[in-house]
Amino acid sequence: MSMHTVIVTGGASGVGRALVGKLLDVGRTVITCDIDEAGLKTLAEEHSGRPLDTHVADVASHADCDAFMDQVLAAHPEVSGLVNNAGLYLGQPVGEYDDETIERVIAVNIKGPVWLSRRFAEHLLPAERRGAIVNLASVAGEVGSSDALYGTVKAGVIGLTKSNAMNFAPYIRVNVVSPGLIVNTAIADRIPAYRYAEYKRQEQLDGDILPEYVADVCAYLLSDDSRTLTGALLRADNGSYPR
Repeated sequence: MSMHTVIVTGGASGVGRALVGKLLDVGRTVITCDIDEAGLKTLAEEHSGRPLDTHVADVASHADCDAFMDQVLAAHPEVSGLVNNAGLYLGQPVGEYDDETIERVIAVNIKGPVWLSRRFAEHLLPAERRGAIVNLASVAGEVGSSDALYGTVKAGVIGLTKSNAMNFAPYIRVNVVSPGLIVNTAIADRIPAYRYAEYKRQEQLDGDILPEYVADVCAYLLSDDSRTLTGALLRADNGSYPR
C-alpha cells in the first residue's frame, strides 16, 4: 500500500478496529482515535510493540479534532491516509430525537469528517503530496433508513466525498465505502428487528458482512491498486438493494 502512515477514526471497535489490525499486518503505521478509552486500551494491548498510536478524542468536538490533528501532524508529518470511520447510529424514529441529540449525530457523522479532512488536506496540498481519504457511509445514505437522521447524515457523507474529490484533486483521492448490515457491531445491535430481517432478505450473496470484509474494501481504497478512483462509491453490502 502506498499510504504508509494512516489515521483511522473510531478504531476501538467494529470496522475501525478491523482496519487498524489489517493495516498493521501489512506494515503500516496507524494512528487512531475514539471516545472509548477502555476499547483503545485493549486495542493497544492487542498490538503491543507495533507502530500504533491511540488517542482519546471525540470527533464531534471541533476542539478535539484540532488537538488530535495537531498531535498527529507533529509526530507523523509523513501521514498520507485518512479513514473517517467514526459514526453514530441510534436507530430512532425522527420524532424521538431532541435537538441536542440531532446536533450530536450531525457532528459525529458530518462535522468531524469535514474538520479532519480539511486539516489533512491543508497538510498535504501545499507540498503537492499524494494521499487518500476514505469515508464510511451506509446503504442508508443511498436508499433511506427507518432512522431518518442517520439516512440523512450518511447521504451527506456521500456528498462530502464527491465534493472533496474535486476540492483536493489532483493530489488527494477521496472515496467512500457504503456497507450494508455489518454484523457484530453496535449498530447491528440497535437496528429494529424488522429492518434487520429486511436487510438480510435483500442480500444477493450468502454469508454475513463482517467488519473485516468492509476493512478489506477500505484498505483497497488506500492502496495503489485503486489509483484511478476518486469520488467513487464502493458498496460492501452483499448486493442488497440493487440500484
